[in-house]
Parts: sequence; structure tokens; C-alpha cells
Amino acid sequence: MARPPPLGELPPGYTPPARPATPQILAGSLKAPLWLRAYFQGLLFSLGCGIQRHCGKVLFLGLLAFGALALGLRVAIIETDLEQLWVEVGSRVSQELEYTKEKLGEEAAYTSQMLIQTPRQEGENVLTPEALDLHLQAALTASKVQVSLYGKSWDLNKICYKSGVPLIENGMIERMIEKLFPCVILTPLDCFWEGAKLQGGSAYLPGRPDIQWTNLDPEQLLAELGPFASLEGFRELLDKAQVGQAYVGRPCLHPDDLHCPPSAPNHHSRQAPNVAQELSGGCHGFSHKFMHWQEELLLGGMARDPQGQLLRAEALQSTFLLMSPRQLYEHFRGDYQTHDIGWSEEQAGTVLQAWQRRFVQLAQEALPENASQQIHAFSSTTLDDILHAFSEVSAARVVGGYLLMLAYACVTMLRWDCAQSQGAVGLAGVLLVALAVASGLGLCALLGIAFNAATTQVLPFLALGIGVDDIFLLAHAFTEAPPGSPLQERTGECLRRTGTSVTLTSINNMVAFFMAALVPIPALRAFSLQAAIVVGCNFAAVMLVFPAVLSLDLRRRHCRRLDVLCCFSSPCSARVIQILPQELGNGTVPVGVAHLTATVQAFAHCEASSQHVVTILPPQAQLVPPPSDPLGSELFSPGGSTRDLLGQEEGTGQKAACKSLPCARWNLAHFARSQFAPLLLQSHTKAVVLVLFGALLGLSLYGATLVQDGLALTDVVPRGTKEHAFLSAQLRYFSLYEVALVTQGGFDYAHSQRALFDLHQRFSSLKAVLPPPATQAPRTWLHYYRSWLQGIQAAFDQDWASGRITRHSYRNGSEDGALAYKLLVQTGDAQEPLDFSQLTTKKLVDKEGLIPPELFYMGLTVWVSSDPLGLAASQANFYPPPPEWLHDKYDTTGENLRIPAAQPLEFAQFPFLLRGLQKTADFVEAIEGARAACAEASQAGVHAYPSGSPFLFWEQYLGLRRCFLLAVCILLLCTFLVCALLLLNPWTAALIVLVLAMMTVELFGIMGFLGIKLSAIPVVILVASIGIGVEFTVHVALGFLTAQGSRNLRAARALERTFAPVTDGAISTLLGLLMLAGSNFDFIVRYFFVVLTILTLLGLLHGLVLLPVLLSILGPPPEVVQMYKESTEVLSPPAPQGGGLRWGVPSTLPQSFARVTTSMTVALHPPPLPGAYIHPASEEPTWSPAATPAANGPSNLGPRGLCPATG
Repeated sequence: MARPPPLGELPPGYTPPARPATPQILAGSLKAPLWLRAYFQGLLFSLGCGIQRHCGKVLFLGLLAFGALALGLRVAIIETDLEQLWVEVGSRVSQELEYTKEKLGEEAAYTSQMLIQTPRQEGENVLTPEALDLHLQAALTASKVQVSLYGKSWDLNKICYKSGVPLIENGMIERMIEKLFPCVILTPLDCFWEGAKLQGGSAYLPGRPDIQWTNLDPEQLLAELGPFASLEGFRELLDKAQVGQAYVGRPCLHPDDLHCPPSAPNHHSRQAPNVAQELSGGCHGFSHKFMHWQEELLLGGMARDPQGQLLRAEALQSTFLLMSPRQLYEHFRGDYQTHDIGWSEEQAGTVLQAWQRRFVQLAQEALPENASQQIHAFSSTTLDDILHAFSEVSAARVVGGYLLMLAYACVTMLRWDCAQSQGAVGLAGVLLVALAVASGLGLCALLGIAFNAATTQVLPFLALGIGVDDIFLLAHAFTEAPPGSPLQERTGECLRRTGTSVTLTSINNMVAFFMAALVPIPALRAFSLQAAIVVGCNFAAVMLVFPAVLSLDLRRRHCRRLDVLCCFSSPCSARVIQILPQELGNGTVPVGVAHLTATVQAFAHCEASSQHVVTILPPQAQLVPPPSDPLGSELFSPGGSTRDLLGQEEGTGQKAACKSLPCARWNLAHFARSQFAPLLLQSHTKAVVLVLFGALLGLSLYGATLVQDGLALTDVVPRGTKEHAFLSAQLRYFSLYEVALVTQGGFDYAHSQRALFDLHQRFSSLKAVLPPPATQAPRTWLHYYRSWLQGIQAAFDQDWASGRITRHSYRNGSEDGALAYKLLVQTGDAQEPLDFSQLTTKKLVDKEGLIPPELFYMGLTVWVSSDPLGLAASQANFYPPPPEWLHDKYDTTGENLRIPAAQPLEFAQFPFLLRGLQKTADFVEAIEGARAACAEASQAGVHAYPSGSPFLFWEQYLGLRRCFLLAVCILLLCTFLVCALLLLNPWTAALIVLVLAMMTVELFGIMGFLGIKLSAIPVVILVASIGIGVEFTVHVALGFLTAQGSRNLRAARALERTFAPVTDGAISTLLGLLMLAGSNFDFIVRYFFVVLTILTLLGLLHGLVLLPVLLSILGPPPEVVQMYKESTEVLSPPAPQGGGLRWGVPSTLPQSFARVTTSMTVALHPPPLPGAYIHPASEEPTWSPAATPAANGPSNLGPRGLCPATG
């Protein structure tokens, strides 16, 4: 190889021969990853160039497409049904709920409206006549509610739920019963005569005052009507129900009341009753047998004496039951009252909702402010209204959040230099992201994904914050385009440099939210899918439309127009960059030279301990200490410039004529380069960082043990409201839940009676089940059915013994005896259906308490038709319903002996009450016990499942943590694969995943310290935190991976390039979340604003503090290493030439360097085109070599002096 001649002999136009060694050497086995990334970046470059050439068209078409998708919001559906929102998709609960709806329909049998009374003075006793008077006042006010709709008046008696109204053949009695039959109201007032005042029905009989429950004595009335009508069947019905004297036989709270009936036990004594004694054991409705209200349904905060006698209580509760919309519709369908209004089920629902709202309003206003008691009212419509309010979009907060973001983006991107200012780009970027969010939500609406509270309250702000992150990244990169890059390739160069990061973060975000959709809760699945789609739309807007905005702004800058106000010319257009003459050694730069080329001597030294190459430009006599750029952040800048050479003499030479104020030149990149990175990457700082983050991780692991499961309604409803006060009182005093044990089809009920009794006994023995009073039989259809059969069997035995019923006639017997006769002769055989010999040989219930299988379904038909009160009290809800059958004791045709058998049952249920369920652990224990009981029953052939709100909304917690861990693990694996594929570096991907896992654990632990419970919503945020965390980590990791030099240098370079956009992105996210802090719902503030804010801060700390430290210690080797051919000789310095540039050669060089020589050509170009990036003049303080950490030998030499040793 030919050696170059000595520098003293070089002719003025000499150009050194080309070096045989390539300047870019691929390290190790990284050729394929680099080639693939280069190929991908080439595609991005072509995309950017194409967008820049057709920026106007792209912008128009992009806005048109996004605007069209945004119109899909017109068909958006907001889901507020709790079952549709919170029941796990595809779970056994959803299958069971579907089965229930298939058999019974969509609705429950009734809806509940509740009043809870508590003392204003904590702990005060409410078992006093005065407290009950106030309760009566509130309940009476609520029961008298009337609403006018569709030209009709609707009161409680028209819309309330009435249990088991009997069918009477006597028309006059039937009409009277229909008007008088009482509403089902569970109230402590039912222990007293005053409970009758809540029943609003009345009837009229000639010669008598209006009949109301306050003056109705059923026994006396039947005695008066007996001579005029045959009421034997009705009398027996009342006797079986143990109606007695109804309310007039109960004590009066105020016996001196003029209307207190004489039959009241304390009417004559005029003594106030002992309230605690009367309420002990509960109260009864008008039927003592079928309407027993247990203490736990009426009283809260009870205290007893050692003998178990009730002493005091702190709360009273009354519950009004209303018909469901379908029942109300069916009840009045075809009625003369509604024939002229086009009566529909929707109208029935509107009537019920209006009445419930008025009920709550009047009940809450019933007591004066100075009363000693307070009333809390609630209805099912109240809950629906809360959910609707929870799901409404707050236009003020959305507009406020976006205006705040617009202001931040504009202020952040404004510059004093109009040619570099990007305020309009910031405004356009935020508006573009807003449009992308709207279009994503519109696409979700078109796809049929229902909206919910999380969508409307959170997603617009979260998506805005995430989307603006990428806007800042592209805008920062666009202003820092490499010097000399052609104007027409500027957008392509921007996408080539940042497109990989944007693609990686967006894909990870989408994958994160799609993985969060694994949580099988419909509300959270919809939120996750919508978030993933919105992120995808943001990605499309940032990669396709926003580059067109940048291209248009570039044209604006090229045409020297003002920022934002682009119609006006910029005063910066007349600015001229002038390079004044200054001495460089013994020579000067000629003035007015448009293009100056000079060949200078440089030394490239390769440190023996690494592959890092440092180029040294020697001054006259000694190396000049560099400015405060200790990590050589400009060493690997995209290209050299005249400023880099002139900077060698800035310490002693004359400053440039055009200088800007320091405050105008300060920015986040400057801070990262000159202060943050040098401090962070010092050895002792790294140690402190690792210790602090290790301590945070340890505390978070402890905090994770404090996280409890659960999400109560009190967490959702705004604090300080009347609804929250009611729910808090209910949770404290009346934590009762109505549930049912449902038996399905697929087995023979008639032959499985023993298994059914065992299942009921097993279920009743659960800790959470409220047992019935010792004096009362279990409240189930099978017990009621058997008890009724035993009753008519006893009546038959008496009639048979007395001769009133014989083998051939039952007409002289009692009604019950005749029914038993008809059942006893049934054989169940279609060929020979009757066998009269069985009258004396068979019993309706055998000695083991079982019903003969051949009589089971025929007896069920008779019981359902003959005992409506018992059937209603059992809440059996048979499907298929047994056929109607009317008993006529005087039928002589014999047809009445043929009893149609009910069809085999496919659905029936046993009702239960669960108590003491305060914490999620209590619910989980009750659910597990109920499921275990059903599993044991299935071994005996009985197919059953529990049903009720605890099983609908709390069963998710049985597998929530497992589902959460599964989703996190799968997502971390997917993140690793995505990062490894796009970064093409598993080492870096592993470090990113490590940091993301730490963030998730720390967020989970902080939730424990803050008392935030784990439910499906925090699970979604925790899962999504992995994708959101990628926004803070991947940019730094990619910057480190593509930089050259030691680990410290590469970490510093990565921070310099990414600190500003990552910080701006975090601030934009926080601004987007800030609007959530103003929500009326404490739930939104705690579970979304607080958690997401903590996540953002954790992401910022891990991405800009922990990850650079880890990369500087454990980071992968560089992909590209700058290397030159070594030479054993050190060339002499050139002789001074006229008008040339001269440097002196230092007498010695550090021993750790091999001496390499090279030549370079430096060009001084005219001022760049407007819009080109101009490095500001440096006024940084001198870097002190004493502050440079040493590492295993002498320090490396940078282009301006000393720099830290490679890490």
C-alpha cells in the first residue's frame, strides 16, 4: 500500500488516497439485524418522501377519512346494564344467567325501593315510639306518591307487587279482593296497627264505611257476608294463610289515636307498646304464615342481652316492592284504563321510573332538617340514574383538557427564531390526535362495541396523552434533521429516524390493550378493545397525516412565513448569518469566502482496551480543555460542520457576532446533555439509583400484600351525595342479599326428592345463609308443597273417619278433603288413571316425608292452583308452569277427577338470604361454599346452581388474580417478542421487559399503600401499564442501541436525543389526565386519575433514570463501530503555508492509544436554507478534568480534550 508523503511535502491540491479499510465495520453477528432495520427505515424514508411530495393530498384525504369514521359516534350505544357490564363473558355465571333468562325471561319478579332510617347522633337507639313515628311519617309520605303520565294517575296500589292474589269464583268478592289485596311492603311498622296505613287499597260495600286495611277485620267481614255468598273456599284460604284479624289485631304505637281499633291489644290499656319486644323475632305482613319479615330485614345495628332478647337497634329499614315493567304492562294490557293510550311495555317502564324518582325525592324530604333521625332512600332507578350520570361525557372537561393540551403543545414548540418555531405544528398535532380519537371511537361504534363509563370518562383523555407523545417525538426529530439533508427529503429523514420508535410503541400499546381484553369482564373488555382501536387510529394519524402537516410547515418556513399566523411574512427572513474573521493559530479564515475547503491534520487514536475511536484535532502547543460536554455527546452527531472546527478556538478567539440569550437557548435537550446525563452516569450516582429503585421495588412487594380484592358501589357513587349516604348505611347495617338455589332440568324431580332436601339442608348450613326462625318451616316450594299435601291428607282422614267422605262420594267433605280424595285415586297410568282402592292404602306423603313419584306432578298442578299464597311465598318460578286446574267439589260428571300432570320441571328455585357479607373475602367464601354444595348435589344427579347478585358480580374474584397474572405474563412475553423483532436485539428487549415488570410490580404495590382495591378496572390499568410503559423506555433503548462508543457515551447520547420528547410526552399525558381529577365521581379520581398519574411518573423515572443506568452497565455492545487502518508511524506536522491553517503537535500522547493518522476535508458552506437546524453557539462552562471519573487507566481523549472512560 502506498504511503502518503510527509505533510511538509504535500502540494496545495493534494488529496490523500482512499483508505482501504471501510469506515463502518459491523460488529459481530449484527449484520442481519442492521440490514433488516435499514430496510424498514428505508421503507419509512420512502413513505415520508412520498407524503412530503403530496402533503396537501395526503392531509385532505386523511382528514376526510378520519372525519368520516368520527361520524360513527352518532350510532354509539352507552351500556348501563350492570349484568351486561360486569358478568364474565363465557363464564359459568353468564351461562347460568342465560339459562335463567331462557326459562323465565329477562326481568326479575319485582323491583325494590328502600328506606333506611338512622339517628343523627351516632349509636342512638331507634327502637322507640318517637323514632317509629318518624319512620311512619317518611314511609307514609313515600307510599302516597302519585305521578301523572299519559293522562292517568299512578299510585302505589296500581304498580306495587302483590303476592299470590287468589282467584275467586264470586265476582263481587273477587273485585273487592283485587282492590284490597295488600302490596308487599317489608317494614317494621307491620308489627303495629300503623302498618296498615301504608296500604292504599279500599273497597265499598252497601251499608258500610269504606273498607280499608286500617278498619278491616277479615274474620268479621266473612262472617257478615257468609249468609249472602258461598265463601267456604276463600275462608279456608285465609285460615291456611293465618290471616286472622290482619292489622286490627296488632298493638297501636299510639293507643290514644282516635282511629286505633278496639281490637288492638293496647286499645283499652292506653299503654305504649314495648317496641323492642314487639319487633323481637321480626314482623308479619297480613299473612302470618307466608309473610314473615325477619329481624335482619328490618333492623340494623342490633344489640341483645345475654339471654338473646332484643334491646336496641341503630337503623330501621322498609322495603316497597313494585312490579317489573313487563308485569305492569301485562297487568293493564286490555284494561279500560289504558285502552286509549297505546299501552306498551316501554310506557310501563317510564311510569315505574317516574314513580321511583318521586318516591326517593319525597322520602328524603319527609323529615325536617332538625329531626333527630335521617332518612336515606334508594330505588333501582336511582342506581340506573347513577350509572347514566357515570357514563355521560362531560363536555366541559373534555374541552378543557384539550384546550390545556393545545396550549401546552403550542407554548412548548414555539421558538424565538420563527424559522424554527413549530407552534402551529403543535396545535395541528393535538387537533389531529383529537380527531383520531374521535374516529377510533366512531369505528368502535360502527363495529358494535358498546360504550361504558370507562370509555366516556377516561379514554378520551388517556388516548390524547398517549397520542400526543408521538407528536412531540416527530416534531423534535424534524427540527434536528442532519445538516445538509435535501429539503425534499426532510420528512423522509424524520420518519426514518423516529418511525421505528413510533411503530414499536404503538404496536406495544395495541398489543397491551388487546391483551387486557383477556379480562373477561364485558365493560373492561370493551374499554380495552376501544383503547386498542383508538391507539391504532392515533398511529395511523401520526405516521400518515402528521408528516403531511410537518411538510406543509416546512414550506411555510421555506417561504419565510410567521408561525401560527402563516399569512404574514417572518421578520427573521432578513437574517444573515455572518462569520467574522478570527485567528486560528497563525492563520485566519478569509472574509467573504462562500466556500472554503481546507485539508487539516488529525489524529485518530484507538484505545487498546476497546474498539472506541477518538479523533483529535491538535492545537498549537497543547490540548485545549473542552466545554462542559464530558460525554462527547456531539462525537457521533450525524455530520460534521464548520462550527465543530471553529469551536476548538472559541475559548480564546472572538465570539460569533449573532448570539442569543441563554434563557432563549435553554431546552430539555440542553439540560440532558450538560447537566442530567453527566450527573446520572457517574459511578456513585448509578449506585444510588440502583439502591433507591431496589428499595422501591422491595416496598412495592410488601405493598402488594396489602392489596385487597373488591369494588363496592360506595366506591363508584360520588361521596357526599344522598345516594352514597344510603349505600354506606346499607353496607353497615343491612348487608343482606337475596339469592336463589336454582335447580335445572335433566333429572327426575319426583325420584330425586331426598337429594333436593339434602341440597337445601346443605345450602342452609352455610355460614353466610340467614337461617329461618326456629318456629317457621323452611321457605321453599318443596317444603310448602309437602306441608300442603300433609294438610289436605289430615283433612281427608278426618272426613273419612267421620263418614263425610266415602269411597264413592266426597261432596259432603271439606274442600281440602275433596282435594285429597281426587289426588289419592290417581295412578299416573294413562290406561287406568284411577284406582279408588288407594283411598285407604296410600298416603299423599309417606313416612319418610316423600311424595309418591306417580302423584308428584299431578299434585304439583293441584297445589299451584289451590294455594296461590304459598306458591308466591315460595318464589318457585316453575318452568314450564303447571297447567291451570279449577277444583269444583260439586262436579258430578267425573271429569273433575282427571287432573292433568304438570310437565317435568326444567327450572325451579329455593330462595335464601345471605348475611354478613362486608368484604370481598366474605363473598368469595360464600360463593365457594355454595358452589361446593351444588357440586355435591350433582354427584347425586341433581343439577343446580346459585343465582343472585353476589354470584353475578363477585364470582369474578375467584379467578381475577390468576387472570391478571396470566395476562401480565403473556403481555410481557409479547412485548419481548415485539421489541426483539423490531429492535432486532433480544438483549435490549430483555432489559426493557425487566423495567416494565418492575413498573407493574411497583404500581401494584403503591395501590396497596393507597388502599386501592383490586378489581377488573385496576387489572386493566395494570395490564395496560406495560404498553404505556413502552412509551417511556423504547425510545431511550433504541437511541442507545444505534449510538456508537462506550456504554456511558451511548447512554448519554440516547438521553440527549430522547429526554425532551419523552418528558414532553409525559407532561402531555399528565395534562390529559388532569381533567379526570375534576370528576364528580371519586371512583374516577382514585381508580383512574391517581393510578394513571402514578403510572406516568413511574414510567418517567424508569425510562429516564433507571433504564439509562442499566444500559450503561448491562447494555448490549454497539451495532456499528467506527474504525480506521492503523499506522505505526506518527506523521510530522505540516509546515506553515501562506494563508493556511496550522496546529502544533503535542510532544507526547497517552500510552494507551495506538497512533493512527488520517486526513479530512472541512467545508465552510453558506447559511443553510430556512428551516434547517442550526446548532446554537456554545457558552457552556469549561469541563474540569478533575471531575472525570477514571476507569482502569488513562482517560480517553475526545475531540476537545478529556472525556470519561468507556463504561
